Amino acid sequence: MATKPALDLNFVRAQFPSQCWEWAFFENAGGSYVPNSVIDRVTSYMRETQVQPGASFQPSATAAERMAEGQRLIAALINGDPKELIIGPSTTYNMYTLSHALRPLWDDGDEIIVTNLDHEANNGAWRRLADTGITVHEWPVNPETYELDVSALKQLLSPRTRLVCMTHCSNITGSVNDVAAIAKVVHEAGAQILVDGVAYAAHALIDVQALGVDYYAFSLYKFYGPHIAALWGKTEHLLAAKSQNHYFIGEDDIPLKLNPGGPNHEFTAALVGIADYIEAVARHHLDPIPNGFRDRAIAVFEMFRAQEHALCTRFLDFVNETPAITLYGRTKADAMRAPTFSFTVAGHSSADVARALEADHVAIRHGDFYALRFITSLGLDPDDGVVRASMVHYNTLDEVDRLITGLRRLIG
Repeated sequence: MATKPALDLNFVRAQFPSQCWEWAFFENAGGSYVPNSVIDRVTSYMRETQVQPGASFQPSATAAERMAEGQRLIAALINGDPKELIIGPSTTYNMYTLSHALRPLWDDGDEIIVTNLDHEANNGAWRRLADTGITVHEWPVNPETYELDVSALKQLLSPRTRLVCMTHCSNITGSVNDVAAIAKVVHEAGAQILVDGVAYAAHALIDVQALGVDYYAFSLYKFYGPHIAALWGKTEHLLAAKSQNHYFIGEDDIPLKLNPGGPNHEFTAALVGIADYIEAVARHHLDPIPNGFRDRAIAVFEMFRAQEHALCTRFLDFVNETPAITLYGRTKADAMRAPTFSFTVAGHSSADVARALEADHVAIRHGDFYALRFITSLGLDPDDGVVRASMVHYNTLDEVDRLITGLRRLIG
């Protein structure tokens, strides 16, 4: 069995541009830093193969190969088939495309269930189908726990439910939902399930097969990649969905039929750089190194998770002993919590808190983070929202201490 030592943060941080570490960067949920390997892949594609891909001449053929390799490796990371993976410009765009592709399969009066916890990317496209004759039900957050209760979902499910849309991990509370258990409930009701994994993907390796979902979406720019997004779906569902591409793109041409205009060329090719980064971390830390790429990725993400657990524990220890801070989410560092923390500080606007910490070179933001429905449900000023500090494996305990020191000074 591979030995998994503690994450060597000096090595990890050396894989990124040095400018990344001028600030204690806690806006990772908005977009993670990108390793040099991804930057190099973008650059090499544009320098060497900036042509229309897919022709027989060498630069064009190489361009297509690089794009296909990027798609293949991301599919391998989530335990899916490359033909089941759509690489689009954003999760919001992918959701609108999918909603238009699925609507013709449903009758007027059929039902969709959405939450008031999700980022709007997994809300707006589905709620707008109400204008076309679909009945939309809201699965509300428990106001005491800030989490989704399966019992409330069961009351909403009916024989006419066609799709349940939910988040794997809240981009506000950091709470992780038991997707596999919920998927079983949804399927027993005869419906499909779509999961937004944008706020989860950076923290734990996704396995769409083990989760048992029908569709899974995540943003690659929050997964150490360029500013594009991925949508995975089961083959049979993608084939059944109606094409959203040009009329001459066949209904059996997946994933292209659900990708109007096709994927971004240089960014799709650059996805190989995410795998390069994972491979570099694996080679540096693991002895022996697992044979398969996904097995190596699993081991690497276990180390990432251990580092994040330490960060999570340090910050929550501070929050739990500081009455002036109201945290929206779990107060314990466990497997059902990501290191994404949203809070308010008594006597201070969220905007003032974020600005005050700039003096310590601590980078955080405030607002609704496109989860306006949830922020409103908390009774908060939607313009001011919450302060959010979101961490990933390359953050250090010293950086967390800088955040804590700044907050202590502000609170007084």
